[in-house]
Amino acid sequence: MTQLNTLRRWTWWSVLGAGAMVVGITAFDLSTGRYGWFAVPLAVAVAVVGVQHTRYLRQAMHGVGRGGRRTGEHLATFAVALGALALAAVNSPVPMVWYLLPAAVVAHVVSSRPTGARWVVVTGGTVAALLTGGALWSSNAVESLVLPAVLMNAFVFADLAQLWFWDAVLRLDRARQTAEALAVAEERLRFAADLHDIQGHHLQAIALKGELISRLIGRDDAAARGHADEVAELARTALRETREVVQGYRRASLGTEIANAVGVLRAAGIETAVTGDASDVPPPLQPLFGALVREGTTNVLRHSLARRCAVDISVRDRQVSVRLSNDGVRPEDAGEHGAGLAGLRERFATVGGRIEVGADGPDGFALLGLVRS
Repeated sequence: MTQLNTLRRWTWWSVLGAGAMVVGITAFDLSTGRYGWFAVPLAVAVAVVGVQHTRYLRQAMHGVGRGGRRTGEHLATFAVALGALALAAVNSPVPMVWYLLPAAVVAHVVSSRPTGARWVVVTGGTVAALLTGGALWSSNAVESLVLPAVLMNAFVFADLAQLWFWDAVLRLDRARQTAEALAVAEERLRFAADLHDIQGHHLQAIALKGELISRLIGRDDAAARGHADEVAELARTALRETREVVQGYRRASLGTEIANAVGVLRAAGIETAVTGDASDVPPPLQPLFGALVREGTTNVLRHSLARRCAVDISVRDRQVSVRLSNDGVRPEDAGEHGAGLAGLRERFATVGGRIEVGADGPDGFALLGLVRS
């Protein structure tokens, strides 16, 4: 922000300097005494044009009045500039410096006009100034026609270049702010996904064990107490992992996630088999496949009447895959794909991987994650 304020001040002093240059050069010519009593209206014209030029360019810097319609004010100021040029023409040939007055007006007029209309304003203003100064009727075309036209256009383009530079700085600053906002939003989404994975997984396990405890009370109190202790441990684990997510330190391995999933599934009466070695999966990909196992486990518990579940891990030719399958799919849930799978697809897509879901046998379902390491 400090750099932006410095550039703003630099641009403003450049704009102010351009107006001061017009006033200073024309005032110096007035001081020669060659204009007699014409010096008074000429000085008034110089003051009016200098003030208006600085005023309008300052407004253009702040985005005020761009594309607006101030035709009356602009025409009046341009008439004052042309009048001063005509008075200065009493000394023939007219001194070149007086072409700066209409040039200053053209510069601040085009600053508030759309790009397509600027050439019309520049061309019309230049021709009007050359006609007023008598350059179009001069016998010396190079000195009296080309040089004033070059002077006017150079002044106009110098002012527009300052505004263009300032616009570019503002666009870059807005792009930076947008990038920062997107980074914050992405981090919030990542945090929300991690929190959903952790809390959803543990809460599902706690809910299942709570139901099991209620059935065991009075029938097998020892087993009920054991499951109650496990519920307490699950709650402590969920709290610890949530704190780790908040602090940004959570790095659960795929093996840990699979062990947790197997424990939860078996507690629900679902026989679970694991093939493959989780340690073969590259460390950078372990959190990603851990999320897949958590999401798959949640879906098995929520959307099926499964009795068997299998987790298959494969790492071949740098192709890493983890497949989670189960039986007991209920017909009403056969085509249901929730927000969890959608988020999982997005996370795999960021590393060039993909998610495949579909039927596995007559009443089965499979969730497959593939990434090339």
